[in-house]
Amino acid sequence: MQDLNDFYYFHAVVTYHGFSAAARQTGVPKSTLSKRVAKLEERLQIRLLDRSTRQSRMTDVGRAFYEHCQTVLAGVEAAEAAAAQSQAEPQGIVRMSCPDGLIKNLIEDLLPAFMKLYPKVRVQLKSINRRADLIEDGLDIAIRARSSMDSDQNLIVRPLGSSRLVLVMSRLLLATLMQKPTVECLGSLPTLSMMEAADDDVWELVGPEGQTRSFRLKPRLFCSDLDLLRKATIEGLGVSLLPEHICMPWLQTGELVNVLPGWHTQPTIVYAVFMSRKGLQPSVRTLIDYLVQEVPERLSQGSASV
Repeated sequence: MQDLNDFYYFHAVVTYHGFSAAARQTGVPKSTLSKRVAKLEERLQIRLLDRSTRQSRMTDVGRAFYEHCQTVLAGVEAAEAAAAQSQAEPQGIVRMSCPDGLIKNLIEDLLPAFMKLYPKVRVQLKSINRRADLIEDGLDIAIRARSSMDSDQNLIVRPLGSSRLVLVMSRLLLATLMQKPTVECLGSLPTLSMMEAADDDVWELVGPEGQTRSFRLKPRLFCSDLDLLRKATIEGLGVSLLPEHICMPWLQTGELVNVLPGWHTQPTIVYAVFMSRKGLQPSVRTLIDYLVQEVPERLSQGSASV
């Protein structure tokens, strides 16, 4: 493959009318320019310049070659300008994954606002509930929720906040109970589960003083669809253990109530992972920064309200 520097050196010699003038304009020593042009001619097996002790002039082939050099160098400049423009303004596609439980009432609310701010950015959002693999799944960003953050040295991690599950029931169901629910009577209430396997479910809860309790249940409904669980809970079918941010709008309106205030699951850390800070496309970097700014506030609103 030809070295584009040789094209540049030859173009400079012709443009500035000689080796000495080209050396002054480019800062490249005259001897270097002469050697590189001579090697270019040797590789091409043609004479591009007729030289004398005082001047040099293009041969007919050299003139045609010079015109092509102009085209090549203009293309290089255009490519550099395109790269610079891509660094200046976020644009292009960002491929991101997120667990379904974090999409609802969180990412689904934040993403449209982000895309309004950056109209040239396209986003492909994949709902992946397993541990997404950036390479195999073709992702720029993966949103995860775990008890601890990844320690993979090949990944960059940005924490976004923490999430927890809370016990909720409908105001209608609460009105039918003879007394306010307590920790001791939880096992006697009808329950709805996020598990898909039709078997017993176990809820591990942490109390207001850090005490822990386990509850083995026989739920009426087993379903991983959080929208269906929320609707079934609002209809009064039972108590659900759901992500706090998903319940918050209905807790605020009073359609849902917190069954045991102060009791919840151990918080899980919500974070974003990506391959490297260096060389990130502006669109990817901008979306990460946006999530870092917006997600913690959304997640903390629920915790502060319950």
